[in-house]
Amino acid sequence: MPGVPPSRVRRVRRRRYGPAPAAPRAPSATPHVTSSATPPRKRGTRMRTRSLLALAGAATALALTWATPASAAGTVLTTGSTGGTAVAVGDTLTAPLATGTSATFYSSATGTSGVKCTASQFTAKVTGNPTAPGTATESVTGHTFNSSTCTSNVTGVLGVNGITINNLPYSATITSSGALTVSPPSGSVIQATVQLRTLLGTVTCVYQAPGLTGKADNADSSIAFANQQFTKTSGSSLCFANGFFTAKYAPVTDGGVRVYVN
Repeated sequence: MPGVPPSRVRRVRRRRYGPAPAAPRAPSATPHVTSSATPPRKRGTRMRTRSLLALAGAATALALTWATPASAAGTVLTTGSTGGTAVAVGDTLTAPLATGTSATFYSSATGTSGVKCTASQFTAKVTGNPTAPGTATESVTGHTFNSSTCTSNVTGVLGVNGITINNLPYSATITSSGALTVSPPSGSVIQATVQLRTLLGTVTCVYQAPGLTGKADNADSSIAFANQQFTKTSGSSLCFANGFFTAKYAPVTDGGVRVYVN
């Protein structure tokens, strides 16, 4: 075009064929990272790491459980075996004299003069059975002697008419170590009334003790008392001054199933 500088002509021509291209942007100082910037391989690696950690934790927990003694997770009294089924509170435990043994009530700890019975049984109700190790509690509701199996070698005594345990129920505790303690009700005593048959008729002897101690043994599910001393509180001269009670009861059972101490 006449009178128009060449540079002006070129700018007009660019506008005729469309807008001038935008100037290129300067690169950002902090590049934008999209979700596609994380390779799938890395995400899979993190998932595998979490899975391995979870597996290792589970294996550790299993190993600790296996290494824990059964008694640590069970109760003081169980049935079937040590660490077996927990004895329920309210269950009734019973035990006869161990086979081939006798319950004796002798005049001294080392003597053999007194009364002997070959049939006796105790009955107790479980009142507490905590986690082992611990102390279980019971209520002794019965302790009987079959007088037909009782004899006496005391001079002047012809036989035994009966042995009665008074002031029941007694409270009893048994620890995980097998230590057994029997205690009378508050303000009372453990009392045994022995009726002896003599030429002059029946003689009644009353003996008392502040408490009894015994020992449980899982080998035969037994409890044993040895030379537990009673003192005569009333009776004739035919009644010895002291009575020492010894007996072993086995097996202790709950519904016919042996009981164990843990």
